[in-house]
Amino acid sequence: MKTNAILMNHEKIHLRQQIEILVIPFYVFYAFEFLTRLFQYKTLNLAYQNISFDREAYLKEKDLDYLKSRPFCAFIGYL
Repeated sequence: MKTNAILMNHEKIHLRQQIEILVIPFYVFYAFEFLTRLFQYKTLNLAYQNISFDREAYLKEKDLDYLKSRPFCAFIGYL
């Protein structure tokens, strides 16, 4: 179970991602990548877990200082 701080950090990472590429393009890209990953992995759960936005958020959610040093558009490194 995630603590509130970790969950909040995870969501703050998503907010930063949305700010960087704007909200509507974020969701368009998110949906496109989800469909691509679904084709690649064949299961909903694996597709979701491998979206670049979520890979970054899950891997960095426990680092509560991550957003202080996070590079611009860091999710690209998780594609």
